[in-house]
This record gives sequence, structure tokens and C-alpha cells, in this order.
Amino acid sequence: MITDSELYSLAIFLGSAAMVLIIIYHFFEVNAKDQPPVNAKGSASKLK
Repeated sequence: MITDSELYSLAIFLGSAAMVLIIIYHFFEVNAKDQPPVNAKGSASKLK
């Protein structure tokens, strides 16, 4: 059976890992370059 201290440590670890992954996701999302829209032929459409 899992003890209270083991459960507490697991919760802290998983919560910290989740927060780190959220921060990494936001870092990559903010720094991603926007791609121009692609039309049906597969080439980038030119906007006027």
C-alpha cells in the first residue's frame, strides 16, 4: 500500500512536471513562426 508521504511526493512531482511542460509548450508556441496559408494546390497563396 502507498503511504501518505509517498502519495504527497508523487503529487508534488507530477504537479511540478505538468507545470514545466506547460511552460515549455508556451515558450515554443510564442516563438513559433507563422506559416502562410496553403491553398488546395499545395503552394502558398499570395495575399493582396
